[in-house]
Amino acid sequence: MKNSHFLLINPAQNINKVFLGAFIGEIDGKKATSMKEFHDQIGNALAFPDYAGKNLDALDELINDLEWIKQEKVIIYISNSTEWLSKEKGEERILTILDIFDATAEDWKWMDDDDDTPKKELLIVFSDSERIRTLLEEQEIKFGMVE
Repeated sequence: MKNSHFLLINPAQNINKVFLGAFIGEIDGKKATSMKEFHDQIGNALAFPDYAGKNLDALDELINDLEWIKQEKVIIYISNSTEWLSKEKGEERILTILDIFDATAEDWKWMDDDDDTPKKELLIVFSDSERIRTLLEEQEIKFGMVE
């Protein structure tokens, strides 16, 4: 579980109990079936500033900041993952989002302690579904299971 930024959790598990003390920003996949809905959902889930743009560049910039979140551990939790971005044609945008998440989590991991920005640990947790599991496996993206 420690070697991956991506985790799958049994939907019956209580994520709040698993990650006690962490900031958990939940994105309901049923309410984020398109890119527009996803940007709305992640903006609300992570309390993005009002001025935040709703595009992939803005997403990348904002999750590389997160200074407004006090907790060190930040969980992006995508529940109902079967439906997440299901209205998108093809997987290109989904893969771009996964790349942004992965690169950001890796950047946070290696951030210099001397930097003025408080260090974060970013994890991306999906409710376990065949669709997400297959997508991660096909793209050879390492993932773990929440115990």
